[in-house]
Amino acid sequence: MKFAALTDRIRSTGSRAWDLHYEAVRRMAAGEAAPDAYLLLSVGDSDFDTPRVITDAAIASLNAGHTHYTEMSGTTALRRLLADEYAARIGAPVLPDQVTVLAGAQNALFATCLTLLDPGDEVVIFDPVYVTYRDTLGVCGAQPVVVPTRSEDDFLPCPDAIAAAITPRTRAILVNDPNNPTGAVIPEAIWRAIAEIAIAHDLWVIVDEVYRALHYPGHPVPFTLASLPGMAERTVVVSSLSKSHAMSGWRLGWSIGPAAFGAHAARLNIVMLYGGPEFIQDAACTALREGTRFAADMARAYADRADVVIATLHRTAALRAIIPRAGMFVMVDIRPCGITAGDFAARLFEQTGIVVLAGEAFGDQAAGHIRIGLVHDKDVLQAACERIGGFALSLQCTPGAPGQFGDIVPGNAA
Repeated sequence: MKFAALTDRIRSTGSRAWDLHYEAVRRMAAGEAAPDAYLLLSVGDSDFDTPRVITDAAIASLNAGHTHYTEMSGTTALRRLLADEYAARIGAPVLPDQVTVLAGAQNALFATCLTLLDPGDEVVIFDPVYVTYRDTLGVCGAQPVVVPTRSEDDFLPCPDAIAAAITPRTRAILVNDPNNPTGAVIPEAIWRAIAEIAIAHDLWVIVDEVYRALHYPGHPVPFTLASLPGMAERTVVVSSLSKSHAMSGWRLGWSIGPAAFGAHAARLNIVMLYGGPEFIQDAACTALREGTRFAADMARAYADRADVVIATLHRTAALRAIIPRAGMFVMVDIRPCGITAGDFAARLFEQTGIVVLAGEAFGDQAAGHIRIGLVHDKDVLQAACERIGGFALSLQCTPGAPGQFGDIVPGNAA
């Protein structure tokens, strides 16, 4: 039988990034391995459970019979909460109709790209880049234009490099801030430069803010681009509660943009989602009203875990880590080991049962690195990193070989 060519566009290295993860899950589910045979450090799925107040709200909503169709773009109550929070950030009114509620941030990103981009349009992205971005753009028929970021610049985008990447076909700039996988947070000065470029070339800027609430203590809150003059009308943000409130399985995300964008996004939602479950949206309202402290507590815990990972890996001279400023991951340079990150991850998987993500999935600038998820408590992570260090030594790595990230200073993650 013949299939549409669309799914054949989903074929980048990023689309296969989780193969080891799902193989471990399959083996344990099939009884081919013990339930605790593998330690999954590969996916950004928090070990924190959704706060009880949120799950109780969902149960109460179910018991109240909130199991029917909802407003296409999301319940007015949820969209108003999201609009009010965003309005406070940008210093201008935001209406509920500017918000579209979707099934997670990935769904929101895909819907946003379908709303803004035509086949042949170019979109500037930064390497390292989240693993789904290339394929999301490709399915829409858009062409990603990759701008590398350098470790010497703390993996922050260079405005001159962005400007040089713009062509008459450029339609948008797609930014993940805070960044996954690096944990970098873009400062206001660079955002202002991006705004100047976007205005000069009449571009959209799509900002993936999923890790915004998980900025580490002692570091600035991520800047809001739409607060700058001339940017609210050309900025679309996508986000979710998956990371900030430990709700990855709830699949609740959203997009917020100018009024005209909201109207087009609502039209697309008729054929994409047709509205989301009301009981989940009721729980999301509770999360937004009562979950701020929980997000801050998680951010503090991730910062502490990052410190432990960095300090433990520092004992192995062949491994170097980048210090994150936000999020739930640490990137580790394994190039002195003399093998690709894909080979390193595969052999680590088979020999130790530890599952990590190979950096090649994030682009050329992340090649030779692995990403470790901070998704277990400090003791588990310390033991895992000790085993990773021992595994690296077994490969007869070259201690002290230059690493992309430079020297590690334990304790700086927080």
